Parts: sequence; structure tokens; C-alpha cells
Amino acid sequence: MNADEKIEQLIREIASKHGIAVARDDPILVLQTINHRLLQDSVVAQQAMLDQYKQELEGISNRWSLDSHEKAERILNVALEASRETMAQLVQAYAKAASAATEEKMKTVMAGADTMTTRAYRAAFLNLSAACITVCAMVLVLVFD
Repeated sequence: MNADEKIEQLIREIASKHGIAVARDDPILVLQTINHRLLQDSVVAQQAMLDQYKQELEGISNRWSLDSHEKAERILNVALEASRETMAQLVQAYAKAASAATEEKMKTVMAGADTMTTRAYRAAFLNLSAACITVCAMVLVLVFD
């Protein structure tokens, strides 16, 4: 709808509501034209302000996004470091426990080996004693025979 059609529509509306005939050169229509022009200028100015506001909000949003990303990264790094430290402590504790268990098992095995060595020593001593007795008996048999 162009400006002439709007003016014609306005003239008809004034005539129908108020019963007054208004001509195209009536000062009231000049005021309407001025108001219309002011509204258009206001719309343009408000649109410019909205665009500027939108840009500022986008800038703030980007900064918040970067800040939150950096904070999240720092939190993850701290959590990762804490996890590494905990894992290192657990590995050290389990290594000590495994070492202690191995040491106990080795003590048990060595005690068993000591027992078997003692038995083998006794058996060897008895065999040596038996061999000495046998040699003595043979010497006696040879000497008294």
C-alpha cells in the first residue's frame, strides 16, 4: 500500500467515524504525514539500535563461551591431575601389598627349603654313618677272617 492509498484510506476513515470531510490539502493530513515520517525514522533508528544491541550480545555471548570453555578445561585438567595422583598412590599401595605378599610367600618357601635341606643333611649323615659302619665291618671281616 503506497502513501496515496494510505491518505485516501485515512480520509475515508475520518469521514466515516467523525462525519467530517477532509481535503487532501487539509493541515490535519500534514500532521498525519509528519507523524508517519517520524514513525518511519523512529523505526529505522530503533532497528539500528537493535542491531547494535544484538552485536553487543553476540560479543558478550562469545566471551562467556570462551570463558566457560577455559574454566571447564581447567576443571578437567585439575580432575585429571587428581586422578593421576590417586592412581599413582593406588599403584604404589598395591605394589607394596604385592611385594609384602611375595616376601611372605618367599619366607614360606625358604622355610620349607630349610626343612628339606635339614632332612637331606640328616639323610646324608645317616648314609655316611652307614657307609663308615659298612667299611668298618668289612675291615673287621677281612682282618679276622
